[in-house]
Amino acid sequence: MRTLPSALDPAVVASIDDRLETLVVTEHLAIPWAVESGSRAWGFPSPDSDYDCRFVYVRAPEDYLGPWPRRDVLETPLDAVLDVNGWDLVKAVQLLVKGNATIVEWLESGIVYRGDEGFRDGLRALASDVVDRDALVRHYVHLGRGQRERWEGSEVSLKKVFYALRPAAVLRWLRAHPDASSPPLDLRTLLAQGETSTALQDAVGELVALKAVTREMGTGAAGAVIGRFVTEELELAHDGSGSPGERSSRAEARERAEDYFRAAVMTFGRGTVLAG
Repeated sequence: MRTLPSALDPAVVASIDDRLETLVVTEHLAIPWAVESGSRAWGFPSPDSDYDCRFVYVRAPEDYLGPWPRRDVLETPLDAVLDVNGWDLVKAVQLLVKGNATIVEWLESGIVYRGDEGFRDGLRALASDVVDRDALVRHYVHLGRGQRERWEGSEVSLKKVFYALRPAAVLRWLRAHPDASSPPLDLRTLLAQGETSTALQDAVGELVALKAVTREMGTGAAGAVIGRFVTEELELAHDGSGSPGERSSRAEARERAEDYFRAAVMTFGRGTVLAG
């Protein structure tokens, strides 16, 4: 599957495609999931936002059997436009069980450079079974507070505003969906599904429009409605009102993750070309 909005620069997309295919050939692996993550996927890019491509890769089954494990991260050269790097499936699964929010977000991106629908659905199903919502809440509280505390004066970095606003929106969504653990990536979708006020959604829409014509390091006014929403949601989550429903025990989660990992490697790693 491939889902690319027309707003993306075709030349940049071609460069991302080239980097991904080069890794497939030179590293002898499969990349069943590669998406955009960051402000473009979150729904509030600036004109000069870079491209943050993230991917999950799978090596051949034999590569996971050696006594010397390979690196579980692959990175390509970072420049002013491109930030392309990814995780081995083994790292993705390990962190998913620990409650890491990153892989959950990658699975919800609406900008897909290359992807296998079956791979995405399988990893989503695993996330639904094993993700610790309590860990997700702690992650977004920490993230939001760190950015909220950096707001100073009436004119603040729009980037800081959105980097506090989105975690608050995720926390609101989690409270509104106590049995779910995969929040949407797009900010305005989060707010709509979180049943926030029309006044807040309108204020955010105006700020998104401003950021769309403001350079990445530009400033603006967050506004009282947005500021109040962010503060209240961070406080509510910290007080425990975002308490999650029951999830599988950690032992059960690890067993479920191991079963998934073995099956996924056999399915998606078999087509890779072994080195040597």
